[in-house]
Amino acid sequence: MVNGLRFKTARDLFAAYPAASQDMKATPTDQPSLEFCRSLLASKVPEEAVTFCAYLLPDRAAVWWGHECLNHLTELLEEQDHRLLALVHDWVSEPLEHRSHAAINEASAVGQRTPAVWIALAAGQNGMSAYGDETSPQASSATARAVNAGILAGLARVALADRLSMLIAFVEMGIHLAEMEGARNLSDEPS
Repeated sequence: MVNGLRFKTARDLFAAYPAASQDMKATPTDQPSLEFCRSLLASKVPEEAVTFCAYLLPDRAAVWWGHECLNHLTELLEEQDHRLLALVHDWVSEPLEHRSHAAINEASAVGQRTPAVWIALAAGQNGMSAYGDETSPQASSATARAVNAGILAGLARVALADRLSMLIAFVEMGIHLAEMEGARNLSDEPS
C-alpha cells in the first residue's frame, strides 16, 4: 500500500477485483491508481472514472462518496430518495446491522431503481455482509457496482450541458476521499 492507497496501480485494482474488468473497457496499466483514474476522465468514456473510483475506495467510503454525490443533486431527486439518503447517512455514521437492514428494506420496497436506491442497497448489502471492516471481494464488487450505478443514475438526471463538469467534480471528490483514506491508513500503520 504505497502512500496509504489500497492499490498502488490500476493493474493491482483489476487483479484484486476481476469484476472491474467486466464493468470497464479501459485496459489496466501500471500507472498509479489516482493518475489512472484522472486519465479516465480524459478518455472517450469518462464515466469509467466513476466506476474505477467505486472500486478504488473501501466499501464504507464508497457508500459515503455515493451519498455525497447525490447530495449535490437534491433538486433532481424524489422524496423517497431523500429518505433513503438519510438512512445511508445513518449507516455510514454508525454501521450497525439494524441500520443496514433499514436501508436495504426501504430500498427494496421502492418500485424502481432510483439513484438513492442503488446507494442504499450498497449500504445495506455491505452492512449485512461485513465482518468488522473487511468484506469479501464478491461483496466489495457488489458494493462498488451499486455505488457506480447510483452515481451514474444520478448523473443521467443532470442536464447534458452540465453533465461532464458534474462528473469531473464527483470523481475529484472520490479521489480526494481516496487520498484521505490513504492518509488514514498510513497513520494506522505501526512506525
